[in-house]
Amino acid sequence: MIPLLLFWLPLVTVLVSAVAGLAIFVAGERRQRLRTWLNLAAAVLKLMLIALIGLLVMAGHTPEFRISLLPELDLVLRADALSMLFATLSALLWLVTTIYAIAYLEHAPNRARFFGFFSLCVASTMGIAMAGNLVTFFIFYELLTLTTWPLVVHTGTAAAIASGRTYLRYTLTGSAVFLIGLVWLYGLAGGQDFIAGGTISELGLDQDWSLRIIFLLLVIGMGVKAALFPLHAWLPKAMVAPAPVSALLHAVAVVKAGAFGLVRVIEDVYGPALVSELGLGLPLAIAAAFTIIYGSALALFQTDIKKRLAFSTVSQVSYIILGVAIGGPVATIGGLVHLVHQGLMKITLFFCAGIFANFLGVKKISQLDGIGRRLPWTSACFTIGALGMIGLPPVAGFISKWYLGAGAVAAGQPWVIIVLVTSTLLNAAYFLPLLKRIWLHDPPRQWPAEVQVSRLETAAMVGSSITTALFSLAVGLLAGFPLSPLNWVTGIVTEYFP
Repeated sequence: MIPLLLFWLPLVTVLVSAVAGLAIFVAGERRQRLRTWLNLAAAVLKLMLIALIGLLVMAGHTPEFRISLLPELDLVLRADALSMLFATLSALLWLVTTIYAIAYLEHAPNRARFFGFFSLCVASTMGIAMAGNLVTFFIFYELLTLTTWPLVVHTGTAAAIASGRTYLRYTLTGSAVFLIGLVWLYGLAGGQDFIAGGTISELGLDQDWSLRIIFLLLVIGMGVKAALFPLHAWLPKAMVAPAPVSALLHAVAVVKAGAFGLVRVIEDVYGPALVSELGLGLPLAIAAAFTIIYGSALALFQTDIKKRLAFSTVSQVSYIILGVAIGGPVATIGGLVHLVHQGLMKITLFFCAGIFANFLGVKKISQLDGIGRRLPWTSACFTIGALGMIGLPPVAGFISKWYLGAGAVAAGQPWVIIVLVTSTLLNAAYFLPLLKRIWLHDPPRQWPAEVQVSRLETAAMVGSSITTALFSLAVGLLAGFPLSPLNWVTGIVTEYFP
């Protein structure tokens, strides 16, 4: 019974949301109650399956689904500690985002199309999380592009269609580059599974320059979704999408898929030792550091709330890449734990931005004056997310920056401290004026477009924001507890740096 469970469980976990998405398409636009229950039931079931897999992994089992695609080329879905970190974040935030999105889109058209692709997007993300080799990762990486594009263009406006074209140009070009690197690597090393410490390093290949070029191709291919400079331009333009889509793109799905892929390449394909030996870590760290400063600097000049948050994402996701590129256990912990921390804080900010826009028509920074008096709970959640992004304790962002700074010093890269300090000052420069407007300015006599929202919709949207804000606080305050993301990541990193 246990072997059968271990074989099928990863596949079932991926398929739950895919089946829900297809069922939503079949149910159609009119069967709203059925669609709502399909959304919620699938999200809860996925979270329960992830919990079961987590218990099996903690008990020493390795759930794995494997089928042969070609000779020496398998489709592999495997649950290890790293995959479970990303899968748990995805499943948890999918449930919260589903609750938020149901309320947010209560009166919007084309909800069946939205939630159908929304579920397929989550299935693709779960496949990325559980991919056991680079080929499997690539398959779900491409499915993610195809399932998120309809969400980006969902409103059907000219701006949305234009943003969708930009999104496809960037992501499909990146995918083509990714595929070239993948095929080249397969020719050298075969379809190797992910192994902590790297598959290539164990093969002992004498192909230094080939491996360097392949690494560059993979970084470009994944760097598009990770919004690594200069591959980031699609992300701010995608902000024309509804707030739940923005939250999904920035906190769970697309940008995290790119960053997670780079983590896999560095830690499980090449391995930290080979990355260091080939001199690949420092150039990637410099690219990430530049992206951090560049994204923060451009955020200063944005007058639209969501666009400011978008450039903040460009900056913040590169903390993950910076940590694993620096190398060493402490910096890697800082980078990996930020995968969770940034997701919780950024989804909170986008939830709040969606409430500001949906309830009061507030979309511009200049319109935030006194909104803390009108929407105190939402404004408090926004404040927690913003302070966390700046890196103030006890919010989660402080933990990430502390480990990144300490890890940089330990790895002999003190220049990273300058990057972190500069970025923190820029974070404060583009977030604190918003908080000043929210809490210290007088509200206007009339909001741009105030609407009456039902108590149930208000409870769902504001409750979702409060939930993720509390998580952002909890993972900072309780960082020393055994089940915290920090301790989870510390256990993962010991496999890479025994």
